[in-house]
Parts: sequence; C-alpha cells; structure tokens
Amino acid sequence: MSLLGSYFTGIFYRVKFEEKIDWSKPYILCANHTSVLDITAMTYISPRAITFIGKAELLKNPVTRIFFKTIDIPVDRKSKMSSFRSFKKANEMLKEGKTLAIFPEGKIDEQYPPTIHPFKSGAFRMAIENNIPIIPIVIENAWEILWDDGHQLGSHPGIVKIQVFAPINTLQYNEKNASDLEDYVYNKMLLHWKLQNKL
Repeated sequence: MSLLGSYFTGIFYRVKFEEKIDWSKPYILCANHTSVLDITAMTYISPRAITFIGKAELLKNPVTRIFFKTIDIPVDRKSKMSSFRSFKKANEMLKEGKTLAIFPEGKIDEQYPPTIHPFKSGAFRMAIENNIPIIPIVIENAWEILWDDGHQLGSHPGIVKIQVFAPINTLQYNEKNASDLEDYVYNKMLLHWKLQNKL
C-alpha cells in the first residue's frame, strides 16, 4: 500500500546491492533515517515481510499509523519500560526467524540538510544475542524528496536511491566488544553518506 502511494505521487526507488542477499535467512536491517519515505524504502528492498521497530510518535501520523499499527513494534524511547517491552518483542520475533528493520539513530534528524548521527546500541545487542547478521543500508537522498514528514519543506517527485551493503556476520562479537560492531556499521554508513552527499 505504501509503495502504491509513492508511485501515485511520482516517487520511485532504485536499489544497489553490494552482493546478492539470501532472503530466506533472517537479518537485522540497519538504515539511516531522514524521511517517512525510509519506511517504504525498506519494504521495497526486501521480498519478505519485515518487522519494524519505530518511535511511538509515528502512531500520531494518519498515514504511518495504519502501517505501524498492523505489523510493527512502536517504542516510546522516553520510557524505559516501553523500550524494554519493545526490544523483548523484537528478540522474540528474531528467534522466530523474522527479519527486523530498525533506524538506529532513533529519530529523524532535526537539522537540514541532515547527516547520520550516532547510533543507539539496541540493534547491535540484539544481533549479537541472536547471532543474526546485520545489513547496513544507506538511504541516500530521501531527504531531498521529502524531508521528515514534509510539513516544513513539502515534497516533490523523484527517485529514492538506496545502497544495501553485504550482511555483516556477528558471530565474532559479544557483549564486551558490541561497541566495535556498532562503530564499524556506523562508520561504514557515514562514509558512504558523505560521499553521496558530497559532505
């Protein structure tokens, strides 16, 4: 439904894969976040259903509320109990073999033009705990087409460009060096972002 809505407004998606991905396996999809288009971009990437962890504020938006209420895990990051329940549910879904999508920055960048901000550790702890590979994803230019939810700068037709990197095996990581995995993914994504946006 979200893809169809994008097409009707003249917004399309183009994906480059670093290598072919075996979608029969579960992954944690780790993407940057600058636009509500990022949600649709993630569903476009994967041929299998994805479970999203997203901020509870998305339930206030009439468009994203429909999407998130049916298949996803809202989290109120101001509430420790909400965060605990959300990540517990996400862990259960990973154990069931489902693929999880998360925006580890935790929110859409409030500055314009945006950049990639430091990550929260949840996605990486879950990946290590469940021995699930992480797939770094850089959504390169959604912010130019529709920044945030479009209230401030509006939107226009265009092609959202997406880079999907090869899965990163997490077997070599544990609780003690989890930050190394987080740093590796962050730096890989930030470098690509800067190159594409000439920063």
